[in-house]
Amino acid sequence: MARKTPVLKVTNLRKAYGPVVIVDGFNLEVAAGEAVALTGRNGAGKSTVLRCLVGADRPDDGTVEVNGTRVSETNPEIRRDVATVIDDLDFFPDLSVVEHLDLLARAHGVPDADAAVDEVLHEVQLVPQSGQLPGTLSSGQRRRLALATAFIRPRKLLILDEPEQRLDTEGVDWLAARLVAERARGLAIVMASHEPTLVSRVATRVVRLGDRAEVLADE
Repeated sequence: MARKTPVLKVTNLRKAYGPVVIVDGFNLEVAAGEAVALTGRNGAGKSTVLRCLVGADRPDDGTVEVNGTRVSETNPEIRRDVATVIDDLDFFPDLSVVEHLDLLARAHGVPDADAAVDEVLHEVQLVPQSGQLPGTLSSGQRRRLALATAFIRPRKLLILDEPEQRLDTEGVDWLAARLVAERARGLAIVMASHEPTLVSRVATRVVRLGDRAEVLADE
C-alpha cells in the first residue's frame, strides 16, 4: 500500500526562550484523515509547538511544512489551507457575531456564504446571539464563535489549542462529533487537549510532550 503524503511535516523542531529549551528534536507527520492529540503537563510545550506549526512563533531550528510548503504566517497558501484556534481571538469590536462569520466566509470565497453562515450559527448554537458584539458573549459562547471561525472557511489542516476550554459537557460532545466528522472528510487535525474524552474519541494518535515526545497510541 502506498504511503500517504503528509499534509503536515515537522522535522527536528527546536524552540527555546532564552536559556530555557521548550521543544527540541520534535518530529511529526500528519496525513489527511488523521488526528494527532498533543498531551502533557502544563509547560510541556504543547502551545509552543502549535504556535510554531502555524507560523505565529519562529522555530530556532527545524522545519514545518504544509503540503510541501514551508510555513509562514503571511504565506497565502498556508493561510488558505490552515484553520486555527490557538489563542483567544481578537474579534473586531464593532462587528456582530454574524458579521464576523460573513466576513470570513466571503474573504475565503465560500460558495453561498449566507447559507454557510446560517448553518454554522445553528451548529454552534449562536443563532440567538448572532446580532450581538463578541464582547457581550459569555466565555463559552466566545469559544463557540472562535471554533465557528475555523469551521466556516475552507481548510485542509485544523490546529486547535485546548478547544474544549470553557465548553460544557454538551459542548465537548458536540465538538468531538464534529472533529470526527472533519477527520472522516479527509481533514488533518492537530490539537492540544487536557480532556480525555475528546482525545479518546477524536485522536488517531496521541503524542505526550515532556522530557521527550512519546507516541502513546496509533490506530
